[in-house]
Amino acid sequence: MDEMEEELKCPVCGSFFREPIILPCSHNICLACARNILVQTPDAESPQSSRASGSGVSDYDYLDLDKMSLYSEADSGYGSYGGFVSAPTTPCQKSPNGVRVFPPTVPQPPPQHHLLGQPGSLPPIPRNSCITCPQCHRSLILDDRGLRGFAKNRVLEGVVDRYQQSKAAALKCQLCEKSPKEATVMCEQCDVFYCDPCRLRCHPPRGPLAKHRLVPPAQGRISRRTSPRKISTCTEHELENLSMYCVQCKMPVCYQCLEEGKHGTHEVKALGAMWKLHKGQLSQALNILSDRATEAKEFLVQLRNMVQHIQPADGPGRPLLVTSGWGTLKENGVEFEACLVAQCDALIDALNRRKAQLLTRVNKEHEHKLKVVRDQISHCTVKLRQTTGLMEYCLEVIKENDPSGFLQISDALIRRVHLTEGQWGKGTLTPRMTSDFDLTLDSGPLLQTIHQLDFVQMKVPAAPMLQLEECCTINNSATLSWKQPPLSTVAVDGYILELDDGNGGQFREVYVGTEMICTVDGLHYNSTYMSRVKAFNASGLGQYSKTLVMQTSETGHSPCDMQSLATVAWFTFDPTSAHPDIILSNDNLTVTCSSYDDRVVMGNSGLSRGVHYWEVTVDRYDNHPDPAFGVARGDVLKDVMLGKDDKAWAMYVDNNRSWFMHNNSHTNRADGGISKGATVGVLLDFTRGILMFLINDEQQGPVAFDGIEGLYYPAVSLNRNVQMTLHTGLPIPDFYTPGEADLQGAEC
Repeated sequence: MDEMEEELKCPVCGSFFREPIILPCSHNICLACARNILVQTPDAESPQSSRASGSGVSDYDYLDLDKMSLYSEADSGYGSYGGFVSAPTTPCQKSPNGVRVFPPTVPQPPPQHHLLGQPGSLPPIPRNSCITCPQCHRSLILDDRGLRGFAKNRVLEGVVDRYQQSKAAALKCQLCEKSPKEATVMCEQCDVFYCDPCRLRCHPPRGPLAKHRLVPPAQGRISRRTSPRKISTCTEHELENLSMYCVQCKMPVCYQCLEEGKHGTHEVKALGAMWKLHKGQLSQALNILSDRATEAKEFLVQLRNMVQHIQPADGPGRPLLVTSGWGTLKENGVEFEACLVAQCDALIDALNRRKAQLLTRVNKEHEHKLKVVRDQISHCTVKLRQTTGLMEYCLEVIKENDPSGFLQISDALIRRVHLTEGQWGKGTLTPRMTSDFDLTLDSGPLLQTIHQLDFVQMKVPAAPMLQLEECCTINNSATLSWKQPPLSTVAVDGYILELDDGNGGQFREVYVGTEMICTVDGLHYNSTYMSRVKAFNASGLGQYSKTLVMQTSETGHSPCDMQSLATVAWFTFDPTSAHPDIILSNDNLTVTCSSYDDRVVMGNSGLSRGVHYWEVTVDRYDNHPDPAFGVARGDVLKDVMLGKDDKAWAMYVDNNRSWFMHNNSHTNRADGGISKGATVGVLLDFTRGILMFLINDEQQGPVAFDGIEGLYYPAVSLNRNVQMTLHTGLPIPDFYTPGEADLQGAEC
C-alpha cells in the first residue's frame, strides 16, 4: 500500500489529508489549507459567483478565471504567490498584483465527522474570495457560504484513517495517563481500547458495564472501519439528508434541492442504485488498469534484461568472437565490440587510425542505447508506481459503505482510472531501443581502401508480424495485413504472401510486392486456408511470419431431411467492375442504368463451391424491357445483354415469358413474366453443377444449365427502364434438396 500514500496527501501541505473538501474540479484539499490559499479580488471588478443560489450554473461551469491563475507551471504549488500574472482587472491598492492573500487568523479547528461543521463554525470568509486548485489551477469565486459550500470527502478521510491505522505497530490503550501500554481489549459500546490495568480500573465487569461486549483490539479496529457512518447532509440545506443523485450535475442532492433548488428540472435517480452502478463502473475500469499494470511490470523486466544484454562484460572472463569480414556477426553489445576489436587487430598496420574511430562510434551507440533504455525504465517505474497507488486508493474507496460520499468522488476516480489506463496505450509498453547492433563490419576491401572502411548492412529482413486485428475474411475473400517488427532497422525490398489450397496442401505464392496489405479473392467457401508472409532484400529471403488460419464464409444447414450443408454467401454489386452506365445506390444493393441499352453489373464475390441462393426484387419496370439474371465469368462482356457471349449463363424475362440464354443461344421458353414488385430467385448448386431460376417463389421452367463448375460471379443486365434490389445470404428454398436425382418438373 506504500504506492497509495501519494494519493492520500494534500497537494498544499504535503501531509495526510485532514478534513478534506472536494473542489468543483474533483480535486481534494485540506480545509485548513483551503483557508490558507484564499485570495480576494478587487470589489469593483469581481465577477458574480458561479455558485450563487438559484443561478442554475453547474459547479463545472467555471468562470473565466484561468487567466488569473495563482500558480505558474514552475511554481511548487504552495507558499508563494509573488509570480502571479495579473488578471485583466483593476489593480488592488493593497497589493501590486491585484490580489490579497488571507493567512489563517484562527486556530485550526479539530477534526469533525460531518459536512464542514455547522454554520458559524468557521470564521467569516471575506467577500469576493477566490480559491485556486493547486493541481489543475482552476479558480472559483466563493459564494456567501464560503468553504462550507464544498462537500467534505468522507470517503477519502476514511481511507486515510485506515491507512494510518494499518501503519501503526500496535494499538495503544486510550486511558493510560503517561506512556500508553499496548491495548488488550476494546469495548464495542464505549468504543475505547483498554490495557488490562485500565480495564479493571475503569471498566469493571459488573453493574451496567457487565453487558458491554469486549473484543480483541484487532477485531475492534475492523468493527470501527465497518461501523455505519453518520448520514450525510446537503451543503445547501444543512438540515436535509442526501437521498437522491442528480444525473446532470453528477452529485448527491436532498429532497429540498429537488423542490426548490436548481435540480428541480434535472433527472435524478436513487442514491443506492447510483452507488452500486458507479462502484461497478470503477471496478470494471480498475480491472482494465490492473491488466495494464501487469503488462508494465513485465515490460520493466524486459527493459532491465535489455540493460544486461547491452552492458558489456568486464574483466578477463569477457567473451571474444572473431569472424571474417563476410561472416555474420552476433549483434549484441559484447560480441559486436569484441568482433570489432579482433578485426581491427588483424589489420593493425593499415587500420590503426580507423580502429579508434570505429570503437568510438560503437561506444557512443552503446551509451546511447543504455541511456534510452534506462530513461524508459525510470519513466515506466514512476508511471507504474502512480498507477499502483491509484489502484490501491480506488480499492480502498470501493470498500466504503457511504453511498453519497462515494458518489461525490466516483466520477472523478473513474475519469482518472480511464485517463491512467489510456496513458498505458499503444506504444507505451514497447521498447524504444533494441539491444541489437544492426551493423556489420566489412573487412573485405583491399588495404588501399582501408580509409573508406565503414559499416554495411548484410542482414536479411526479420520475420513480418501479422496484424491480426486487420486480418479478416468476407465470403470467399481473405484480407491479410502485416508489418515489420517495431525495432527492425533492416531494409526491406518487398514481401511474399503464400496461401495453401484450402485442403492442407502445399503453399503457393499469391502476392509479391511492397504493400503490407493484400486481399485474395476467389477462394473456396467452407474452406480453411493457411497463410504466411516473408520479407526479402538484396541479402536474401527472411524468415516466415507465424502461420495464420483463416476460415471462409459461414455455413448453415438446409431444412431438408438429409441435413446437407448449404453455403450462405453475402455480397453486393461491384461498382469497380460494372459498366460506366450502371448506377448503384443503397450500399451497392440497388441498381439501375442511365442507358437504353442493356448493361451488365456483377457481384463483388466469386462463387466456386457449395449451394447458393439469392433474390432480386424489381423496384421499377417501365415499357416492358427484358432484364436478365444469372452468373458470369469475370471477363464477361458488359455492354450487351447477359448471356449474349460464352461467359454468362442467364434467364432473361419480359412481362409475359422467359428464356434461358448462353452464348446467344435462346432455349426453354416458359410462360410467366415479371412486373413491378416481382422477385426473381437464382439457385446455384455446385454439388450437382446446376443453375435454376425462380419467379415469385415458383420454379421457372426446368433446370436451366448443368455442368456448372469453376468460379462464377452473380450478375444481372438491365437498362434505364428497370431498377432492382439485391438480397443475399438467403437459405435455399424449402422445396429444393441438394443431391436429388432429378429436378425436372419439380414444383414448389
